[in-house]
Amino acid sequence: MTAPNTPNNVLSGRTLSAEIITNDLRPRVEALQAKGITPKLVVVLIGDHAASASYVRQKEKSAAKAGIVSEVWRYEETVTEAEILQVIEKINRDESIHGVIVQLPVPDHISVPAILKAIDPAKDVDGFTPDNVGKLFQGEECLACCTPQGIMHLVRASGVEVSGAHAVVVGRSNIVGKPVAGLLLNANATVTICHSRTRDLSHHTRQADILVVAVGRPNFVTAEHVREGAVVIDVGIHRTEAGKLTGDVDYDSVSPRAKCITPVPGGVGPMTVVSLIQNTIIAAERLAEGKASQ
Repeated sequence: MTAPNTPNNVLSGRTLSAEIITNDLRPRVEALQAKGITPKLVVVLIGDHAASASYVRQKEKSAAKAGIVSEVWRYEETVTEAEILQVIEKINRDESIHGVIVQLPVPDHISVPAILKAIDPAKDVDGFTPDNVGKLFQGEECLACCTPQGIMHLVRASGVEVSGAHAVVVGRSNIVGKPVAGLLLNANATVTICHSRTRDLSHHTRQADILVVAVGRPNFVTAEHVREGAVVIDVGIHRTEAGKLTGDVDYDSVSPRAKCITPVPGGVGPMTVVSLIQNTIIAAERLAEGKASQ
């Protein structure tokens, strides 16, 4: 599936996510509903984190458009780790729930690794459990991390031939940098990972056919980092003192050089959400297939 690029080469995640929901996800949900199954996602939200609450609302809207059930289970900041682990155990046992995410960040007294290890990998629609991360790097079928999966949708929509392309990923986080590098490798790209200790960063980034930037620093990548005709995926999102949202890429200087570039907002963010919905549907389809084979 390809997303139409506007004349100024913007690769819109909003446009692409809407196409995926209409043309792919809704028909798959309808097929499951014909078998008596409606995919269900549960979001566990701890505390009153404004950014998390806003992101959860986006997930609820996209879930409704796709036709899946989405519930938010809210807990006070004082909830204990043991209580959350009991909640996850309950969700793991409930066959009507196909996907679960624990919205990050969580309070400091709750261990993220402990939470992730407790989630059933078959319901891990965020793709963060050790089981799913391991399968991703082994090139096996898995529920892949949502932002990296969304990035891959955007890269393919750009029209670039991923196989054989040189992809440069700036950033090595467990949430974006490392898993998107794994997905690009699985798609037969040649991948370079750059990070805070990389010498002469622009030397590497200027070689990229596909440049993925996830460093968490506003306007960090400028025109000098980008070769003519590259596909640029900007994962960052920041609010300036003036209240404007901006990414890790200096959009104004880079856009004239890029074949395609994602905007901020409206680029990677919507694709992360649609990938979460996609993973929930995949989890429901696998459960249906398992029941059919029994």
